[in-house]
Amino acid sequence: MARKDKTVDLDRERGIAPGLVAKTKKRLVVATGSSHPELAAAVAAELGTELVPTEYRTFASGEMLTRFEVSIRGCDVFLLQSFGPPVNEWLMELLIMLDAAKRASAKRITVVAPYYPYSRQDKKGRGREPISARLVADLMKTAGADRVMSVDLHAAQIQGFFDGPVDHLFAKPVLLEHFHTTLSPEDRELLTVVSPDTGRVRVADTWSDSLDAPLAIIHKRRDPNVANQVTVNEIVGRVDGRVCLLVDDMIDTGGTIVKAAQALKANGARRVIVAATHAVFSDPATTRLQDSSIDEVVVTDSIPLAPEKRFPGLTILPISPLLARAIHEVFEDGSVTSMFDGAA
Repeated sequence: MARKDKTVDLDRERGIAPGLVAKTKKRLVVATGSSHPELAAAVAAELGTELVPTEYRTFASGEMLTRFEVSIRGCDVFLLQSFGPPVNEWLMELLIMLDAAKRASAKRITVVAPYYPYSRQDKKGRGREPISARLVADLMKTAGADRVMSVDLHAAQIQGFFDGPVDHLFAKPVLLEHFHTTLSPEDRELLTVVSPDTGRVRVADTWSDSLDAPLAIIHKRRDPNVANQVTVNEIVGRVDGRVCLLVDDMIDTGGTIVKAAQALKANGARRVIVAATHAVFSDPATTRLQDSSIDEVVVTDSIPLAPEKRFPGLTILPISPLLARAIHEVFEDGSVTSMFDGAA
C-alpha cells in the first residue's frame, strides 16, 4: 500500500494546491534610490541580478514620488541609498521608497546605507542638542525597514539605535588589500599607523596589528563653538623618518586630516598616506587635500564623487564586492560576522 503524503493532505485542508508551498522560493530584489545608482548597479552585477525598474519623479513643488515598476510582493528587498550631499533629499527619498516597498507587500526590507546619515550626531555634546542618528534610525523603522546595513559607522553605538538587526560592515579588508599590493618592502619596514585623534585609537590599533606596524596617536582639541575647526596639540609615538598611514572612517572638509598630516611632516615623517572609508569631501576638502602635506589619499566609492572633486594622488576603491557578499549572506541566512573574523 502506497504511503500517504501528509504534506499534501495538509495543503488540501488549507485550500492550497498540492506542492505549491514546496515550489515557493525566496526572491532577492536589489533596488536603489537616486543618490548612487552606479554603486547599486555594481552590487547587483556582483550578485548576478539586475536592479528592479523604479520610477522617480520630483514635482514642481519639490515633493518626490517613487514607484516600483514590477511586483515585489513577497520579495527580500535590499534598498541601497548612499548619503552624499544633498543628504536631506536622499534621506527623504529613502523614506518614501521604504513606504512604497512596504505597501507593495515586500516580505523583508533591508536598507543598505554604506554611509549612515547624521552619524556624527550620535550623542548630546551639549544641552538642548538632538541625537539625530537615533532619529534617522526611528524614521527608517517607521517607514518600513526591517534591517539596516552600513559600513564603518562613525560610532558603534548607532547599532543600538535601530529596533532590529544592524549589519555593521568594515571596509578595512578592501583598503588593506590595496596597501598589501602597493606598498614597497621598504615602505612596509618604515610604516607607522597613525590615529588622527583619540577617538580612532581602537580602529588604528587593529590596522597596526594587521600591518605589523607600530602605532602613533595625534591628540587634538576641537573648538566646541566653531564647526569643523581643529587644533592639533601633540603626537604620541615615533614618526620621524617613518611612512605614516593615517586611518579614519571619513573625510569631510579635510581639516582634521590635513592638520594631522602637517603635524606629522613637521615631526619628520617621510611620507603621509591617508586611508578613509567615506569620501564626504565637503568644500573645501578637495583644495585642502591636494595642496597639503599628504602624499596619497585612498578611499572607497561608498559616496559618489563628482569629477571636480577628484585630484591627482586620490585612489578610489570599489566597495560593491563587500556589499554584495554581505547581502548574499543576509539573503541566505548566513553569517555576516564571519566575513570579518580577524579583519575588523
